[in-house]
Amino acid sequence: MASRIFQFSSLPKGTAPALDRVEGGPARESGPERNIGEAPRVGVIYNPRSHGNKGADFDCGMSPQVFIAKPGDRAQLPEALAKFARQGIDLLVINGGDGTVRDVLTSGAAIFGDKWPALAVLPKGKTNALTVDLGVPKGWSLQEAIDAFDEGSRVQRRPIEITPIGGSPDARALGFFLGAGAFTTATTAGQKAHKIGAFNSMAVAVATLMGVSQWLFASRENAWRRGSKMSIGLGVKDVPMVHSGVGDPEFRQLLLASTLEKVPAGLKPFGKLREGLKLAATDQISRKSAFTLFKMIRGQTPEGIREKGFHQIATPQFSLRIEESFILDGEAFPPGEYRIGQGPELEFVAP
Repeated sequence: MASRIFQFSSLPKGTAPALDRVEGGPARESGPERNIGEAPRVGVIYNPRSHGNKGADFDCGMSPQVFIAKPGDRAQLPEALAKFARQGIDLLVINGGDGTVRDVLTSGAAIFGDKWPALAVLPKGKTNALTVDLGVPKGWSLQEAIDAFDEGSRVQRRPIEITPIGGSPDARALGFFLGAGAFTTATTAGQKAHKIGAFNSMAVAVATLMGVSQWLFASRENAWRRGSKMSIGLGVKDVPMVHSGVGDPEFRQLLLASTLEKVPAGLKPFGKLREGLKLAATDQISRKSAFTLFKMIRGQTPEGIREKGFHQIATPQFSLRIEESFILDGEAFPPGEYRIGQGPELEFVAP
């Protein structure tokens, strides 16, 4: 999950957005616009390394309107997505988990721009938080996703967009769930949970239990309780986020950010906040706050939480300056200074 560090320098450069290609570049290979009653043109990114795909082949001959790509690694994604754009797909199906979704959205940003086709996600990863939010059932098939293009529902979501401050404007990563501080430690715990056969909501529950036990019994120097040295600036004006004064003011024990409206395992770290970009952060809270913490992760909002070191905030964007790595959808990102906002509005197909 977090065994490698994401490098913005590895992102493809100079890829024209799909809109530019349509206006001045090659025409679609597959002919005119879709007619009423005609099957949609579907592009499928199949990740053979995803947990739910290992040892299983994929039916590649179901329809001439279905184009399937099996990129061997992330570097091959831009070429596969650019071909889908030229083919004029109506639906992009991602067969993989949250990490595969992150890689597809990040690689496709320079290709589709703000003109993405409809998307569908088949939950095949070790973690599938996005499909939990979308209401996609476990075992949802490609044919069911294609049928849902015309007969199912549509869900709009904007991913988190991360850009290094002072870096290239084209260097950006897209995903749905960011975590730092104890969350980075929890990601390692999640890897251990995977090794004992716990995945999805069960893995979240195992990692949560490991974290709570460490938090209750470990010293302030323990990684679960210490968190990470970071500063957070809110909104366009980069207003410093308030600190309660509990613990070291230069540290936050935990930071979570997401545009998802439903989190696995029934957890509700953002309280009553649902739409858009949301933050949940804790200062170096004391063990006495255990009862408050349990209430909050179940969606309650006790009085005086900010004074106790708990913060739940909705914001269009924020800056993050952090001295340790953080996690986006399972992958570690290096320490540094970042601007974090919302990417393009995407339309997901759901049952």
